[in-house]
Parts: sequence; structure tokens; C-alpha cells
Amino acid sequence: MVYWMLKGREFANCNCEYGCNCQFGGLPDKGHCQAAFGFAIDEGRHGSTDLSGLNIAAVFRWPGPIHEGQGECAAFVDERATEAQRNALLTIMTGGDTAPMATVFAVFASTIATMHEPSFVPVDFEVDVEGRKGRLRIPGHLEMDGEPIRSPVDGSEIRAQIHLPDGFEYEVAEVGSGASRSIAPMRLDHAASYGQFAYLHLDSHGVVRG
Repeated sequence: MVYWMLKGREFANCNCEYGCNCQFGGLPDKGHCQAAFGFAIDEGRHGSTDLSGLNIAAVFRWPGPIHEGQGECAAFVDERATEAQRNALLTIMTGGDTAPMATVFAVFASTIATMHEPSFVPVDFEVDVEGRKGRLRIPGHLEMDGEPIRSPVDGSEIRAQIHLPDGFEYEVAEVGSGASRSIAPMRLDHAASYGQFAYLHLDSHGVVRG
């Protein structure tokens, strides 16, 4: 198993209400799940291949709860990546070189029945974790926007966090509001739903803690 490590910032958006039951071992509140994900890799490597400074993204769709499988996924890799970097990122994103079920990539990969051909495209991605703001643009494929949840009473920003000390993705996530629209190769469209902003530090063995 080739050792890898990724450290960076994530923005993800799914069709659940704010909070997302799945974060607490529950079931999706719509009965099914569709989600988009963007990750800015600030530091990273796969073996001797440097992955720092690249962006990745993906869209997912499951007909029921994630753990029941039969999911569909499309992966997007920064067009700036070299062939070695592309191979390394796709290996990580599909659960390769990873201890069984140790990361969110490995867990999700185990639930996917239809994996579309990866796209090597411009991934224009910005995320401010503390500010609960994000913007992802992949022309012809995916748009995702995130902002803070706002009070329906006075419009003020509401801040909430999820702390998962034993999670397989993050330790702490900021909760915000997200909207996503995917065109190809998969379609999804939702707004004012669960947005997740987090610092990720993962390696071949899981979440790197403390």
C-alpha cells in the first residue's frame, strides 16, 4: 500500500436539511441522497508524488440511504494535474491505498455501483471554512455555492458546528447553507440545504487527529 496524505479545506452540499441526519448515523430526511463535494488540497502527496495546490470535486447520488449502496458518482480532477498526479488522486478518491473503510473516500467508494469516467477539467474552487462560504465552478458540469445559515427573524448569521471525534471525514465541521446544480454526466439540483465546511487531514489510515 502506497502511503498518502491530504490536508486541505472542504465544502460539501447535500439535499438534506441543515444538520444532515447522516452525520449522526441516521437516515436521509428525503429518503435518498444527492450531494456535491469540493476539496482544495493545501498539502498532499501519494508516495513521492506531490499533490499540493490541486483541487478535486465529485457529485454523488444514491436512491436510498448511502449504506444501502447502488450509488452513482462522477469525479472531477484539476486539469493542472500531471498524469502521475491524476492517477494518484483517482486512486485515493476511489478508496485505493487505504485501510478498509478508514476514510470518507473508501466508505463512499464501497457504495458506488455506477462510476462515470473521470473528467480532467478546470476546477475553480474557493472556500472559507470559518466564514462558511464556498464557490465551486466546473464549466459544463457543476456549480456549487455556500453561505452562512441566516436567522429567519432578523437575517443574522447563525453558527453551528458538528464535532465527530471518531469520524472518518473530519473532526469538526462548520454547518452552513448550500446550493448545487450538476448538468453532466449526472443531474442534481437543490438549494438552501445542508452545507458542510471543514478542514480535512486524511491519510492512508484515516483521519489524522490532534
